[in-house]
Amino acid sequence: MSKEHLAKYLNLALVVAFPVAWFAPLMRTGLLPQWQMPGWLGGSTLFAPDTITVVSGLQKLWETDVFLAIAVTFFALMAPMLKCLGMGLIHFNLMSRATQPVIAVMGKLAMADIFILALYVVIAKGIGIGQIEVAWGLYLFTAAVIASLFVSFVDGSKGPERQRV
Repeated sequence: MSKEHLAKYLNLALVVAFPVAWFAPLMRTGLLPQWQMPGWLGGSTLFAPDTITVVSGLQKLWETDVFLAIAVTFFALMAPMLKCLGMGLIHFNLMSRATQPVIAVMGKLAMADIFILALYVVIAKGIGIGQIEVAWGLYLFTAAVIASLFVSFVDGSKGPERQRV
């Protein structure tokens, strides 16, 4: 399988992987470590950590800062999906390759979401209050962004003048 075909089908997989990553647990946070009470005291869990997803983080952001929520929604949800859908249309010859520079800009804007997540983890860990446990969704989200970068690299190396088979 050629790199171009791999990029084509990887891009289609990203159309599914990004929404899954938005709802997957990115991290678990809590002020104190989770503690399980003994059975004779009821056996309940105290200090259960909160699970954060991209969507739950955005929901909290919409409650507190609408303008920042609009920006993060665009960078974390809209830009990556518009880029993947645009590249998919180009891959299947449903849209002209002349639109690829616009899609490249969408890809650059979509990279802001990884920066936002990294900043969140660094700030929260740097303060030293509470604890953060990275969950599988953060790895999925990061892998989706890296795969999207690979698709962009393969498509960018072909140049806008060459048509796909």
